[in-house]
Amino acid sequence: MGKNTQIKFVGQPILSQITSLIDKSDFIQLVNSTKSDYYYKSFHSWNHLVTMLFGILSRCDSMSEICEGLQAMSGKLNHLGLSKAPSKSTAGDGLRMRDSRFFEALFYQLTGRYQSFLSDSRTFGLTFKELLIIDSTTIRLFSDILKGVGRNPINDGRKKGGLKVHMLIDALAGIARFVKISEAKQHDRTFLRDLRLPAHSMVTFDKAYNDYEQFAKWTSENIYFVTRQKENAVYVSLEIKEKNKVSKNSSGVLKEEYITIQYKMEGQPENLILRRVEYQDEKNRQYVFLSNNFSISALEIALVYKKRWGIEILFKKMKQNFQLNYFYGENENAIRTQVWCTLIAQLLLTVVQKMANTKKAFSVIATLIRIHLISLLSLLELIRNTDKKYKRKNDNSQGILFPT
Repeated sequence: MGKNTQIKFVGQPILSQITSLIDKSDFIQLVNSTKSDYYYKSFHSWNHLVTMLFGILSRCDSMSEICEGLQAMSGKLNHLGLSKAPSKSTAGDGLRMRDSRFFEALFYQLTGRYQSFLSDSRTFGLTFKELLIIDSTTIRLFSDILKGVGRNPINDGRKKGGLKVHMLIDALAGIARFVKISEAKQHDRTFLRDLRLPAHSMVTFDKAYNDYEQFAKWTSENIYFVTRQKENAVYVSLEIKEKNKVSKNSSGVLKEEYITIQYKMEGQPENLILRRVEYQDEKNRQYVFLSNNFSISALEIALVYKKRWGIEILFKKMKQNFQLNYFYGENENAIRTQVWCTLIAQLLLTVVQKMANTKKAFSVIATLIRIHLISLLSLLELIRNTDKKYKRKNDNSQGILFPT
């Protein structure tokens, strides 16, 4: 078998090449402003971050596995900016005690750094470029720290605890603009009140976020939205703009009308005028959308909501490619820290994927990095390499069990 000369050897491990995407001067400035190293003599913020990224990218199940793994690569720790591998007790104390808000701030620092780099100039048929998507995902865990989700278990079983990750993402960049971690029992629509959206932006979300009072506020601020109508919604039709017949296995707008919905503002009844669009897709599924934008077409309203699937893909990447089934600490701060570090890892791998300009799936890239995390290979060449051929020697009997 001939040598593969396409993957180049370098002097830095893969993990070191990933962490080099974090600007050290910005990182130090953040450490100083948040005083995240104030109470720590040896386990500094950088050590903590590298330790967490090692565990997350290698999919370790516990802090013991992380620390043992780092101790086994003692010859390469200096490349990662570590003088020695942390002990389990030191890393565990740091995970419990260092404020998770430091890693939250680091995540936002990195999204600001790479947002323009990751943005896609294509609008995919939309007449505007500022499209934001809102959704949430639940991470379940057996814990009494975060309030339970779902029904009480039968046969005296232990009730599941959990947290909910609410996220606002940029549809064109595919990264989060704003993230909030809350107890899983918190209703989705409360997340809308924490958002500060720019005027003339478009935001889309599912019907779990229906809040007519918030919709009216956005309308007054020239913030547009597209969502699905709840089945039990009460409304009055004002005017039918169009009504069409769409053949089977075809997509199109079935009906568009202007409606008014009553809501209460500070206890007083108010009316909100919206567009209501009935739409059928290629699989003959019918949807009803609501929007406060009266300038775009009814078909574009359906297309905007279709882009909401982008955030589902983001959540799928996070849950399938990173370790969120096991947590490295048991208190709430430790759990939040792991979630923020997972979001940081996902963002860095998204940047690597864009830099490599590859068609490989995100899951393939995550697997390659996990396998070669401490290898001294060129990260981008590893991802770009698509040569699946190998050379045979002239000996025709090679590989034959019983040569003739």
